[in-house]
Amino acid sequence: MGDSPCKHITALETLLQPKAYICEECVKQGTDWLHLRTCQTCGGTYCCDNSPMKHMTAHYHATGHPVIISAEPGERWLWCYPDEDFVEY
Repeated sequence: MGDSPCKHITALETLLQPKAYICEECVKQGTDWLHLRTCQTCGGTYCCDNSPMKHMTAHYHATGHPVIISAEPGERWLWCYPDEDFVEY
């Protein structure tokens, strides 16, 4: 990780916020989640890697959408999967 944010993060013009505080896939499957993340490409909100199903990482692998934000109230950070770049804002 360098001193400045990666190209995927710097390319973001606005941050997509969660439409609802639920993991869309956990709701469909009837499973539980711990924390939520929102995809900055499509706006989907899914559970984190500490959750049993790890739906956000599965979403990244299925779509290649690179950047997520925390959807947790009070948390203000971004993560880029391909560059493993973490940025607080």
